Amino acid sequence: MAVDFAAPLEGVTVLEVGAFMAAPFATMQLADLGARVLKIENPIGGDPVRATGPFLDGESSPFVRLNRNKESVALDLKSAEGKAAFLRLAERADVLVENLRPGAMTGLGFGYDAIREINPRIVYASASGWGQDGPLASLPGLDIMAQARGGLMSITGTPDGDPVKIGVPICDLVCALYVALGVTAALKERDRSGVGQYLDVSLLESGVSFAIWEAGKYFATGEVGHPLGSAHQSTAPYQALRSADGYITAGAVTDKTWAAFCAALGLEHIRDDERYATGSIRHGHRDTLIPAIEAVTSTRTTADLIATLDAAGVPCAPIADYGQVFTDDHLNQRGYFWDAPHPALGPIRQLGSPMRLSRTPARQDCAGPQLGNSTRAALEWAEIPSAEVTALLDSGVAADPAHPSAALPEVPAPSADDRPI
Repeated sequence: MAVDFAAPLEGVTVLEVGAFMAAPFATMQLADLGARVLKIENPIGGDPVRATGPFLDGESSPFVRLNRNKESVALDLKSAEGKAAFLRLAERADVLVENLRPGAMTGLGFGYDAIREINPRIVYASASGWGQDGPLASLPGLDIMAQARGGLMSITGTPDGDPVKIGVPICDLVCALYVALGVTAALKERDRSGVGQYLDVSLLESGVSFAIWEAGKYFATGEVGHPLGSAHQSTAPYQALRSADGYITAGAVTDKTWAAFCAALGLEHIRDDERYATGSIRHGHRDTLIPAIEAVTSTRTTADLIATLDAAGVPCAPIADYGQVFTDDHLNQRGYFWDAPHPALGPIRQLGSPMRLSRTPARQDCAGPQLGNSTRAALEWAEIPSAEVTALLDSGVAADPAHPSAALPEVPAPSADDRPI
């Protein structure tokens, strides 16, 4: 959409060398904040997410949402000509974000040491499964492995149940958010020092960083966390509760909300029971507390319970599926969802940015780009003469929508050296 303000990161140019989730989600945040993101892709097929369904007229539905507000530059980074063109881009860029296997960028000639030689101001961020060093560094690391090794799967699910991962790729996503945060911090520091720096963010450490309650217990008492279903780690009631037609969630953990909860549901007979005196004590007696509560909640509908608890000032919510979330009245009234234009598909509904800056709001520009849509513009921005750009396109080293090398069905399997984390 047209804006009359300078976005927070306007004037910052970001190169993305990545695929799937961590690097693209990180650069999407930077693009939302106004950075120009040049997504470097293989001329044949591009980011493998382009081959991930469901599809809309041949375009990947996930891709056009995950890569909004970006430009695509289709360039063969394994060819001598493609390497030279990439280095011209890197020479002028402010940021480089990549999520290839550790060592892959160095193998291509684009490691941090090589890039900072030609551009000392660059902020260079690497996202990986396990980090750039350490005994696990060379191993492939996907989100589920990070959830497993990082402890998240050990506390997710129900007691004595099968292993369960968090429903979204949380380690990928939070790694990406840490990359975006680290990049913005490094850009701010560069304003003072005049030089860039290297940022190493791993899925593993990103996932472990969530263990606030678990660390509080372990480092204080040695207690190791375990799955609790929907229950909180240390206070109660704070979980899903059965209703007559499903479930609600409620959190009555302070003295005030506990008293209001009991009064609203006719549970005065347990309000002053010494077993339930505080949230912490109640947590230790969930085996009797929750059945006592559900003896009441299971006789009333979800809608009735939500209305009753809302009126009493008790934090609560129904459990919505995504069909309900994506049509939610509250989110719609706040303008969370928006439609991004796409040259082939028309308006594409987008998830909004949670960052609501009052004066410089997040950018709402375009859906994920067609492969190579900005190849020529980006290479000419890097001061490569137009005739040389044309030669790169004609040779297949680079591609744009007008050249057949951009055809999606020719996607090759990533090699062991350049596949993402």
